[in-house]
Amino acid sequence: MGLSGLKPMLDGIVPIDDAERRGRIAKAQRLMGENHLDAVVIEGGSGMFYFTGVNWHLSERTFAMVLPAKGEIAWVCPKFEEDRAREIVRFGNDIRTWEEDESPYKLIADIIRDGGVRHGRVGFEETVRYFLCRGVMEALPGLAYVSADPVTVPCRSVKSAAEIALMQRAMDITVVAYKTAIGMLREGMTKEDFRADAVAAFKALGVVGGIGAQIGEQSSLPHGSSLPRTLREGDIVLMDGGCTVDGYHSDISRTIVFGTPTARQREIWALEKRAQAAAFAAARPGATHESVDAAARKVITDAGFGPDYRVPGLPHRTGHGLGLDVHEWTYLVRGNTAPLEPGMCVTNEPMIVLPGEFGVRIEDDMYITEDGVRWFTQPSPSIEEPFV
Repeated sequence: MGLSGLKPMLDGIVPIDDAERRGRIAKAQRLMGENHLDAVVIEGGSGMFYFTGVNWHLSERTFAMVLPAKGEIAWVCPKFEEDRAREIVRFGNDIRTWEEDESPYKLIADIIRDGGVRHGRVGFEETVRYFLCRGVMEALPGLAYVSADPVTVPCRSVKSAAEIALMQRAMDITVVAYKTAIGMLREGMTKEDFRADAVAAFKALGVVGGIGAQIGEQSSLPHGSSLPRTLREGDIVLMDGGCTVDGYHSDISRTIVFGTPTARQREIWALEKRAQAAAFAAARPGATHESVDAAARKVITDAGFGPDYRVPGLPHRTGHGLGLDVHEWTYLVRGNTAPLEPGMCVTNEPMIVLPGEFGVRIEDDMYITEDGVRWFTQPSPSIEEPFV
């Protein structure tokens, strides 16, 4: 299917509603009580969007929210942005503004004091920038300032049915974009040509997205090379990309050969598929994250590669969490002994790297259910067939 045959695939999309966000806030406040946190400070970004639906571009001017353990959210906003903020803020009416010559950190401190916190604990969401953290700590000394991960990570790492539905649509769109872009592969094209074709496919499908490609020996670099490379007969093509639907990501990789695969390419591709299948088989409620990584890694090590993170072999973790960020908690990696829980969504991508030769990665995303694990997308049937 060429670009002309594509149509937007967003009919029937149901965005996250305010009722679900109220439930998220309530869960966060419960976790704050359990972890003895009196308030959590969050800047613009995916964390703010997760709890409130507010999308705010980060700049040097502080726009932040304070989530108290009890009560309503309060906001700090540049004065000249107040009208825009009031248009989009739906949780909490307390919006405190600061002029260009005033301190936003003092306002955050005032909000915390007004909540009755004198000697308690305040958490910062993990992406809050250092200058804001430092400013608040200087404006309100005497408190304990800690990570808000014990609150935000359990909230965001377990997805609701509505979140999974949005991610499923992003996956479905990404598969169509992939099929279209792969069908446009041609001798002599560059990585940039392929990326442009993929961007155009996503645009025609109604979303913003992209797929990068690494060709030939450059595919042995897990995140690719910056050097120019054109496509030739017999080249491995490793592709990685996705899109967003209502902020929720897909993340899919495929590895194919432009032309007829060699025996070596088939062998390594088949090994990669077995490693991915082993990770899927190990994933279930209660299994540790590291056990899933170990299952994939054992397949590759038993074939004579590695061990551990050495190459030739698997140089990185088997997977990462996925949601409003393309990389988020939680991670399929050695040392992560936390159990998998229903609602967790992770990538499954145990890449095999042969330095200077080529690399193979098949990446599909999966989610944990009460009775096991499910794919968002079906893995590649063969090196010649990237999609079912």
